[in-house]
Amino acid sequence: MEHRDDTRPLATGRRRHPSGTAAVAYDRDWAGEVRGAFRYATALLALLLCLDGAAGSLTWWRGLLWLLTALLLLLVLYPARVSAGRGWLASRRLGRTRRVRTDLLIAVRPLDGVSRRLVLRDALGNRVEIDPEVLVRNPDLWYRLDEGARHAETAGNLLTGTTALHSLARRVDRETALGVFRASGME
Repeated sequence: MEHRDDTRPLATGRRRHPSGTAAVAYDRDWAGEVRGAFRYATALLALLLCLDGAAGSLTWWRGLLWLLTALLLLLVLYPARVSAGRGWLASRRLGRTRRVRTDLLIAVRPLDGVSRRLVLRDALGNRVEIDPEVLVRNPDLWYRLDEGARHAETAGNLLTGTTALHSLARRVDRETALGVFRASGME
């Protein structure tokens, strides 16, 4: 029997507030990415140990070196956990959480490089760096960010990066529409 004040997570990656509104949105693919990072690190460790063992040069200190190498790969691949609520967006990495007030955004800057990043800055001096693909894959997160960014833009706080946000909005809308078409068989 389910009560009205039930706050169990929904399958969409959101938690219900007692009033029935979505309180916090999470990255739905985060757990799968963590499992993938562990798999890659484990596969690297197994490969290095097998190669070193086959060559006959495996010692305890070389095994420890390979373990440290695999742990380093795990740290590099470990994804940030992105969550968003009304007026905020947070990114949590191993041991550190960074939070930005989306309704007080002053700058949004895309960074191109090996991996694309989106840097968000608010009027309080907070800074969050996230992968824009997380927003594309999770419309709930995008909705929370867009809601706050529109408020900041209307208030005149958001001075830099509106073009980047608008192009990301078009991309999220396009991917969401394609997802709807795929689900309905109209692709």
